[in-house]
Amino acid sequence: MENGNETTGLHFILLGLFNHTRTHLFFFTMVLMIFITSLMGNALMIALIYVEPRLHTPMYFLLSQLSLMDMMLVSTIIPKMATNYMTDTRAISPTGCGAQIFLFLTLGGGECFLLAAMSYDRYVAICHPLRYAILMNQRLCLLMTVGSWLLGGVDGLLQAVATLSFSYCRSREINHFFCEAPSLVRLACADTTIFEFFMYVCCILMLLIPLSLILTSYGLILVAVLRMRSTEARKKAFTTCSSHLAVVGLYYGTIMFIYMRPKSYHSVDRDKVVSALYTILTPVLNPLIYSVRNREVKG
Repeated sequence: MENGNETTGLHFILLGLFNHTRTHLFFFTMVLMIFITSLMGNALMIALIYVEPRLHTPMYFLLSQLSLMDMMLVSTIIPKMATNYMTDTRAISPTGCGAQIFLFLTLGGGECFLLAAMSYDRYVAICHPLRYAILMNQRLCLLMTVGSWLLGGVDGLLQAVATLSFSYCRSREINHFFCEAPSLVRLACADTTIFEFFMYVCCILMLLIPLSLILTSYGLILVAVLRMRSTEARKKAFTTCSSHLAVVGLYYGTIMFIYMRPKSYHSVDRDKVVSALYTILTPVLNPLIYSVRNREVKG
């Protein structure tokens, strides 16, 4: 079977992020600690927003959805990576690989649009405070949230189906710690030019459109803040927005580094490290950023 023309029905091999050395064992332990901290931090954030009446606002409703996406994102990747490392069996089935691609892109794309919705919420709160309750009503919040999940789901489904439709007749070893579409496509024995163009267009739609909305919202916010006469009001606005911008910068910066660069500039080892930043580190930083720099959450 190894020497057959096609290996579509066979398992793929994830080479992983760590080797079985003392140094890598230390880093692996750190990743597990970060994973547990991420789950606990995001779960506590969701529970706090649910039980505290003062946090029943559009901003915190959107934040609870961000925490839910982060919990699902790390749960999609880390448990499988940890199981493979501890049992020294690095195989993953095509179905499992497709599920990882679908869930990862669904959650990643959903977060892009959710961050755009959160930036619009801040724009309305700062630039139109008297009309906030009307402009950011419950119906609109639900529509933005459902829209984020649906758009991410459509992107994930299309790319997962397209990726697994190729024949993989070369090495089945994926030099990554989870199934990511660009890493898997490198193994295909068919011409993937059309798919890569399609994937690039998806990245433009899923990354640049929400990013444009975010930059527009914060550009308008900056103009409004600079016009404020009250130093206290200006400081509060900057504190609130800086937390969101920190999340946006870290998340978009790493994802665009992976998906928006020309193919010739890709380095497998460097891509794995950058992927670890937005799949492992970002989900644990989000609740910390929003709690440490947010007066209501600290209260």
